[in-house]
Order: sequence, then C-alpha cells, then structure tokens
Amino acid sequence: MGLPEMQVVEMREALRQALDEEMTRDPNVFVMGEEVAEYNGAYKVTKGLLDKWGPKRIIDTPISELGFVGLGVGAAMTGLRPVIEFMSFNFSFVAADQIISNAIKMYYMSGNRFSVPIVFRGPNGAAAQVSSQHSHCVEAIYGNFPGLIIIAPSNPYDAKGLLKSAIRNNNPVLFLESELDYGDKMEIPVAEYLVPIGKGRIDRPGKDLTIVSHSHSVKLCRQAVQELAKKGIEAELIDLRTIKPLDIALIAESVKKTGHCVLVEEGHIFTGIAAEVGFQIMEHCFDYLDAPIERVCQKETPMPYSKVLEKATLPSVERILAASYKVMNL
Repeated sequence: MGLPEMQVVEMREALRQALDEEMTRDPNVFVMGEEVAEYNGAYKVTKGLLDKWGPKRIIDTPISELGFVGLGVGAAMTGLRPVIEFMSFNFSFVAADQIISNAIKMYYMSGNRFSVPIVFRGPNGAAAQVSSQHSHCVEAIYGNFPGLIIIAPSNPYDAKGLLKSAIRNNNPVLFLESELDYGDKMEIPVAEYLVPIGKGRIDRPGKDLTIVSHSHSVKLCRQAVQELAKKGIEAELIDLRTIKPLDIALIAESVKKTGHCVLVEEGHIFTGIAAEVGFQIMEHCFDYLDAPIERVCQKETPMPYSKVLEKATLPSVERILAASYKVMNL
C-alpha cells in the first residue's frame, strides 16, 4: 500500500477545506457571520465558498452578533447545522445571552427534545497590537458552563480534523482559532480524516518535565522545549487540542512519569484553564509531583496596545524557560 497523498496548506485553507467538505457531505450545514460571503471572510477562511455554495449557505450578516447567533440557535434547534463565525471571539460577549442561556442550556431545559448542533468559530486571544477589546481569551469564561465543547487547535492538521468533528457533533461547540496562526503551513492528507474531540496529543515526548498548553502558545512551548534540550532537560509537550472535555488521563500519565509540570496559556492566570488543569493534576498526581506546578499566563492587565507592553504581558519563551528551571530546581 502506497503512502497517502499529502498537501501543504495554511491553517486558513485547512479550515476552509473542512467547511467545504462538510457542506458537501451534509446539505444542512451552512456558514453565517460578518463578511463571510462577499468579502471572503475577514481572515479569508471562507474564500471562494460563496461562489461555490451561493448566498443561501454562505450568509453575510449585519453587525449584530446577538441577532445572528440567535438566528443560528433557532436554525440548529430545527434541524440545520450552522457554523457561526465571529470576527473576534471578543464580539461573542455581545451574543453571550444566546450562547449561554439558549445554545448551551436548551438540550437540558427542553428535556432532550431540542439539540443545538451549532459551531461558533473565529479568532481568540491576542493578535498583533489589536488592544484589549480584540485580545481576550474566552475559553475560561465559557468553560464554566456545562453543555459546551471547547476546542483550540494549534496547527492545520488538527484544525481541519477537529472542525469536521465539531460540525458533526450534536452539541454546541466553541472552536477557538488564533489570528497569528492563520498563515502557518503544514503537510496534511488530501483524503478526508477526522480528529477525535476530547483527546490531547503529545507534541514532543520527554521524561523530565511535562509542559501543557493549547492553541498559539504551543509554538512558544516548542521553542522552549528545544532550549531545554540544550541543557539536557527532556520536556514532554502536551497539546490539549480540546479544552472541554479535558484529556486529564493523558496529562496525568505524563506527570506521573516526569514528576514536574509547567502549564502555559495565553489567558489570564486567575481562574484560568491552567488553574483548573493544575487542580486536576493535584487530585490525580499529588504523590508523583517532585515540585510545585508552575503557571505561565497572561499578566493581570487588559491587553495593552503598545508592542513593548503587549510582549511583556503575554507568555514568552523566556517566561516558560524561567518557570521550567524553577520547577526543575535549576
């Protein structure tokens, strides 16, 4: 049997392929959001889809997140499978009532009579100097609500496979991308594939230290792992891929092996994803830890506009290394 045919694509193209393939497979799938049609998407994820599928399945909306999210929830309740694009997940706050009170809770509140198979996708977290109203990480906020799946891929392969799985899921899904990653290129299969929801991935194997991260921060962690290797520290890097449900089994297995752990996320440190992961590690791995867990997160300030201050508040390779050396008592 020969090797599978491969293609090199950017993150935005991998996402576009996922949308296109799922729209081909299921006529109930449609895309809706600001500038997704005529403008080909704010980040060109939906480029060409209007020409192929027409305005009934690639739908431009007014600048009214509360309105078009509510429309999407209703469509999902009646048998369609909407993919709602936010130009920034910061703008999802305008639609929070529809997401939280209706999409997430409808299955429970209706006694299982209404499923809401809807995907909310778009850029999450910081880009380059887009300041505080376009830079917030939303995963910890929405992670507080049962009934919602939260996905945050770090590379084109996972992005395509997970988006396809998200569209096929019968529950509301938050699909968090990074504006800084849309141009990242990677070799992925030409043939269809799925990536399972709820399963993390060992990005780099190691035996001395476990580093856990997701989305754009994984790239920073890879650089840190390379620097740690120069000092003889073999760090195991775990890419969560899915934040909720959390693959704590994979994390625990790694921490039990290494005895040391650093958690890295772009969101704020207080009540963040790292706080939850750290507590679960304590529950499952306390007797295996040889040092306290360290967290590397965004500092407790709204995102500055200044490039210098922006860099200072976000996780960096230097901060990840400092936390790693502290954990390793170096």
